[in-house]
Amino acid sequence: MKRHLCATLAVLLLAGSPALAEEDSPVSEAITFVVSTGFWEEPMENDSDAAATAKPETAETGKPDTLRRGYYKLIAVRQPDSTAHIHLQQIEATAEGPKIASSTVLEEFSALKPYVTDIRPENSSGVTAQPGLFATVYLKTDPKAAESESWTVLIDDLGEIRIERATN
Repeated sequence: MKRHLCATLAVLLLAGSPALAEEDSPVSEAITFVVSTGFWEEPMENDSDAAATAKPETAETGKPDTLRRGYYKLIAVRQPDSTAHIHLQQIEATAEGPKIASSTVLEEFSALKPYVTDIRPENSSGVTAQPGLFATVYLKTDPKAAESESWTVLIDDLGEIRIERATN
């Protein structure tokens, strides 16, 4: 089975399959890990925005839903020196599809010059009961180290971000 899959992939690559060898791909080869997890919601910024993008009435209140909602993404991007920058994005769920609401590099990680070995969400089911984010970033500050260090990224229901060494 493995040999058949490899042969099929080789044929598709040699044939120039746009699905596998697309030159204009928006995904960078420098991205090593991506985790989508948690969720956020906040009121619309002003009444005209709320009226223009309000969703249908909610079953509980009978009023138009005027909240912006979405989820978080943590992205490890390899740098030329093989260390990584960790990006935190808020992705808004819109009627037209996902849209980046905010994006920032987490400087706490950049200062460590980490070699990221993994990023994992708190829960792989994709369902969380409370707004916020909890994820673990596994990294090495020395690429020759035998074990990775665990760091947590926490965002509470108010949007406060905490990055700290995991205490197990």
